[in-house]
Amino acid sequence: MSSIALPTSDVNADSSRPTRTPTFEKRLARRYRDERNFRLLGLAAVGFSVAVLVFLLGNMLMNGIGGFQRAEIAVTIDFPESGITGDAVSLTAPSATQALEMQGLPDVVAFYAEQQLGPDAAAELSSEGWRDLATALAADPTLIERKATFELAASSALAAAMRGEGSPSVQALAVRLVSEGKLARNWDWGFLTRSDATSPQAVGIWGALKGTMLTMLVTLVLAFPIGVLSALYLEEYAPRNRWTDLIEVSISNLAAVPSIIFGLLGLAIFLAIFPNLRSAPLIGGMTLALMTMPVIVISGRNAIKAVPPSIRDGALAIGASPVQVVFHHVLPLAMPGMLTGTIIGMARALGETAPLLLIGMRAFVATPPDGFTSPATVLPMQIFLWSDEIDRGFVERTSAAIIVLLVFLLAMNGLAIYLRNKFEKRW
Repeated sequence: MSSIALPTSDVNADSSRPTRTPTFEKRLARRYRDERNFRLLGLAAVGFSVAVLVFLLGNMLMNGIGGFQRAEIAVTIDFPESGITGDAVSLTAPSATQALEMQGLPDVVAFYAEQQLGPDAAAELSSEGWRDLATALAADPTLIERKATFELAASSALAAAMRGEGSPSVQALAVRLVSEGKLARNWDWGFLTRSDATSPQAVGIWGALKGTMLTMLVTLVLAFPIGVLSALYLEEYAPRNRWTDLIEVSISNLAAVPSIIFGLLGLAIFLAIFPNLRSAPLIGGMTLALMTMPVIVISGRNAIKAVPPSIRDGALAIGASPVQVVFHHVLPLAMPGMLTGTIIGMARALGETAPLLLIGMRAFVATPPDGFTSPATVLPMQIFLWSDEIDRGFVERTSAAIIVLLVFLLAMNGLAIYLRNKFEKRW
């Protein structure tokens, strides 16, 4: 039986392998240690960011929950005895509040409040509290036929007394009314339906919220299509020359320009063309669109570059025209990236106040805007105005408005993320 001779290279293979020397082991241990430390540092950075976010949101929630409440006094009104009349048609008409005022509803409320609570407590009823009663009658006209108890807004002084502020006499009055069950802090749904006012007990966020919606709608309608088409032209059709290079550099610089510069541009151009539209959502949206477009263009171009060339080549190979390649293949695949840039740009626009200061959206607006050309303000500006008020009751309202702004931002971004995931395609 013959033996098989092994090749020399196989026999001496073990002797030719590198050995794990102590120096090598030390370097390897140092690499593992550096990797472990880097992962721990990354985890610590994420944990710190989450902790700061939780602290911020927790602080806003703790202060903001009180902003959704207000001090209210319970007053019982006997409508058949009071002489106030009306039916379902008149009480739900647009002029119902004025008609009830002419019938003497404010005096009726003051009379029953003084009779039930005393003159001191009746004096601490909000001067606009009767409007809450008119709103309740519009919601349920059958109340006009019977006796009912209503929770009406208290004055700012009495609301401050419930927090332990103000004069001792008003604080003593608040303690007495609370003990009698006549004064309490109740959930104020009207905060979401009223507009700005001079008293923290009567303010609401709906006017600023509606103005924000209209302004953001104008911004999106203008910035998104123009930004997407600009990105498509620059990436797919524009010739490569110094003029194109100049345009690209200008767009990149515009994305980093301070926002107040765009406010000056809106003041100099848009208000010069439309001088009667000062404080209008249309002007505000056009100004913010200028600020948002560079971000959408840059993100759109990067998304188009990320589309594999094989997609274009395959579409051209089966007979698609260049326009069909762009709009039927490249654009749908690049749309998720474009929507990501849109999310970033719209989120930045939502929080801006400096450009809107210059075009007059700092105005006191007591009624919600009727349309894109009506005077309006936006949530960030409303928060800024309330934070500058002397009355401490506005502090809680400011935190509540911040919560509303965050919810609106999450809803807007959630919709954009849903659309991005819907259009996303994998290859």
